[in-house]
Amino acid sequence: MAYQYTQAAESSSHLQAATPTSYPTPSPGNPYGSGDPYYNESSGYIAPPQASMKKRSVSNWIKFGVPVAIIVIVAAVLGGVLGSRAHNKSASSSAAVAATGAAAASSAASAKEAVGLFATGTASLYMLPLYPSTTNSAAYSSPTFQAQASGLSWPSDTFTPSSPSPTQVRPDRPRLIAPQYKWDVLPQLIANEPYLKYWNDTIFGNATDYYNQPVVAYYYDSGNGILDIARQIKMRIKAFSYAYRMTNNTKWVDRAYKELQNGAGNLTGSSFGPDNSTRWNPIHFLDTAEMINAYAIAYDWMYDAWTDDQKEDIMWTMINYGLDAGLSAYSDGDPLYYGWWTNYTQGNWNCVCNGGLTMGALAILNDDPTGTAAEILGYTIPNAILNCAQAVSSDGTWQETPNYWYFGVTGNAEMVSALMTATGSDFGMLTTNPGFELTGLFHMHVTGPASMFEWGDNGVNLYSTTANAMIFYGDVYNHPEYQLFQRDQHDAPEPWSMFWYNPSVSGAFWDGLPLDAFFTNHTDQWASMRSSWTDEDALFVGMKAGTLQGHQTHNDLDCGDFVLDALGTRWAGELGDENYLDTGYFSNDEQDSQRWLYYRKRTEGQNALLVGAANQLVTAQPTINNGTDGVKQTGGTTVFDVPSGSTAFFTADLTSAYANVTSYSRGIRTLNSRKQVLLQDDINASQSIQWRMHTNATVTKNSNGFSLQIGNEKLEMTIVSPSTGYTLSTQTPAAPLDTDPPLPSGQTDLPNTGVTVVMIDLPAGNYSLQVLFSPQWPDMSSSDYITSPPSVAVSDWTLTSHGESGASN
Repeated sequence: MAYQYTQAAESSSHLQAATPTSYPTPSPGNPYGSGDPYYNESSGYIAPPQASMKKRSVSNWIKFGVPVAIIVIVAAVLGGVLGSRAHNKSASSSAAVAATGAAAASSAASAKEAVGLFATGTASLYMLPLYPSTTNSAAYSSPTFQAQASGLSWPSDTFTPSSPSPTQVRPDRPRLIAPQYKWDVLPQLIANEPYLKYWNDTIFGNATDYYNQPVVAYYYDSGNGILDIARQIKMRIKAFSYAYRMTNNTKWVDRAYKELQNGAGNLTGSSFGPDNSTRWNPIHFLDTAEMINAYAIAYDWMYDAWTDDQKEDIMWTMINYGLDAGLSAYSDGDPLYYGWWTNYTQGNWNCVCNGGLTMGALAILNDDPTGTAAEILGYTIPNAILNCAQAVSSDGTWQETPNYWYFGVTGNAEMVSALMTATGSDFGMLTTNPGFELTGLFHMHVTGPASMFEWGDNGVNLYSTTANAMIFYGDVYNHPEYQLFQRDQHDAPEPWSMFWYNPSVSGAFWDGLPLDAFFTNHTDQWASMRSSWTDEDALFVGMKAGTLQGHQTHNDLDCGDFVLDALGTRWAGELGDENYLDTGYFSNDEQDSQRWLYYRKRTEGQNALLVGAANQLVTAQPTINNGTDGVKQTGGTTVFDVPSGSTAFFTADLTSAYANVTSYSRGIRTLNSRKQVLLQDDINASQSIQWRMHTNATVTKNSNGFSLQIGNEKLEMTIVSPSTGYTLSTQTPAAPLDTDPPLPSGQTDLPNTGVTVVMIDLPAGNYSLQVLFSPQWPDMSSSDYITSPPSVAVSDWTLTSHGESGASN
């Protein structure tokens, strides 16, 4: 059966507002000033935004053409196939892997040695792994941890306190994430494990590149503070610290210290922030937390190399600019000024902020004469258990958005891992919310062959933020498939991976993995359906129908939104962020919020139905149904043939999302053994209806649909029903409707250059609108396609309602 999660989750929304560009002037009744956007005369202090940002110079259609987990990696992935399609992969690369694979022994160690890296590269168009078309039953076996694999195991940690305490830490250094016993055996593991060798080489390549660059220059972004700067510094410090411990070459220590001096404002000839306690910008506490994190790593991982004076400098810098601000966030009379995130914030802010503070406190514990470190730990751990650990729904879905998952799980994994290595306990962080064990499956299923199904906001530049929490969760939750999935990703090579990875892992992540998953917690309610895990040309469909509130104000008005991948590209996609500095963007998620004035957040900016040119109702409570034949990708091969008749579907009653409909259900299903897709809308509306889809394709209008083309690939969209009465049109670039309410004064929507919106218009009435998507597969002739699928009410859909057999393997 496919993974299906059904428990209800707790979720709450909270108000947010724009980050101030300067400190406001105090006034009576408002000690932080009448210009303070955190203050509302009627409701008092409200929360600032999640990770505000300045828009980057990237594709306006951010979720179509670029990856989401961008990290600076100098060493190119082996066999990188830039922008290729699966059927154009390097024949020599596939043949070489196949030849070595045929000779592979059955043991985990010999199979790894023979195959090396499973993927031929991650430099595809969307920076997702490319897998060769080959068979290797020794390597491509069921995911497992081979505890007895020769030369491929970590030794046991001898630090096992019987009564762990946050303030009782291991006696040796390092104590954060990578204890000395792991460093002692790491060279041997690198010699025997191809992924560790590749990552190690990449980390050294990065460290060398950073070494030869100037220190990270201070730059204050009016929306993003110094978050980008802090994460660049953290990324560098991790690389320098790793290189030092692997070589004992103090040139890495000296270079790291120069970066630390710069961040402390003590480097001659440079300036880093204001010369006071706000140097690390605690008003946007993410910045402070990431700076603390960087200094904690440096202090701990290079502890034996620092002089006493250097240790004191690093420690006092961390306390004065970081940990003291953390105490203020928790204990001041007005904690919302620095620490709004401490109050019922189940999202990335709580994880990153508590994680940075915890790392810093653990690093200097027992060296700190002020007691600040011990005091901080009394706040961060219980607060993170109540908030950070609850940031995933009971089905594993990150409650904010799929992209904010990266920030949140990185903070969570760093904090938990540091606690475990430093104190011997996670203090309940891993078990208080059973949904966290499932969040790896969420990330795997939300990743399509072309790109992620990224609804809502994307967030800031990631820098040192990766998906490598998957490697940590794979080990602590005994999910080898998480590690096997992540190790081939482009963001895998970095220091955390070296110590979270269990080198005894073996098998293929896809072996035994269902093609479909349905995440049924009411907050998100979404589906993932595909035809293969290893073919970048595979069909992939995602659709969501969760509530429109309770996502830390990062959501869109998008009930019924869908994405579609096939033939190595994305045909129906999403627009992503609007400018985070726009007036009212984070004001709230109520119906009259200014957030819903911006095109990319409005219903018309989604692949959804628009009725009466109006936004959906934020009070929507959709109900869903789904079905799958439970087909899994199995066997010792990357080549997977979908069983004849295999299918899956997802339906949602979206009536509650619209003020002007009597009834409305949307359903999406695979047809023709997962070669085609049917999207059907059964609706009775009292106002005009407009079906909308956003695409990067070149679109040609036909008599009964549209022809889409991206590169050499083509897809046909056919309106099966109704046969008449509709009007077809397109708009390039996608832009707001003429009837939209005006934006706040001085604001404009971001342009959607290169994006076409495809529209089907119908007058008010009762319809069953069927749109059939037919990717033009190279091995199919016109007679192989379904052209007239059965007309079945969405509410009556079953596995067999459209003629499929519901095949299962």
